[in-house]
Amino acid sequence: MTSQRYIALIRGINVGRAKRVAMADLRALIEELGYRDVRSVLNSGNAVFTADGVEPGVAAAAIEEQLVLKLGVAARVMVLGSEELATVLAENTLLPQATDHARLLVFILGDAAMRAAVASLCERSWGDEALAIGQRAAYVWCPEGVLASAAATALGKQLGDKTTSRNWNTLCKLYALCKEPALAPPGA
Repeated sequence: MTSQRYIALIRGINVGRAKRVAMADLRALIEELGYRDVRSVLNSGNAVFTADGVEPGVAAAAIEEQLVLKLGVAARVMVLGSEELATVLAENTLLPQATDHARLLVFILGDAAMRAAVASLCERSWGDEALAIGQRAAYVWCPEGVLASAAATALGKQLGDKTTSRNWNTLCKLYALCKEPALAPPGA
């Protein structure tokens, strides 16, 4: 079987006081599932790992279950293969106008029904803001900041808890981490 890099995006952990998860505990939990080369990015539920031919949905369900069983935290997990993330990055049509990548949000879409729900929002005028859609993600340019963004708020309401979002900088860091060489096994 061919090894591949995957990205786990955990929704809503380490935001405020609820759902606190130490990244060392998250890495250990993912390793206990048999995944390798686990690395975390920031303190907000982002991990990259290597596995042999696992389906992203299966990996997401396993991580979700272990979060509850081992850490007592219920949180939605979305897993993308590194090539899926490459496609998400390549399809972003808002890059030319997004001058601050911390204010460029990417909402990962779980299925085609979510994409259809976002399409109607893309037809609206958002003033200085912009909203675009790709095959697996919706992109929101929030020039006045994420909290002040009507487009991001509308998108969040439309999609509910069936999505998770990250800013452009974070997704680029995760993709770069996917391309780094594997860690040496312990004792090697």
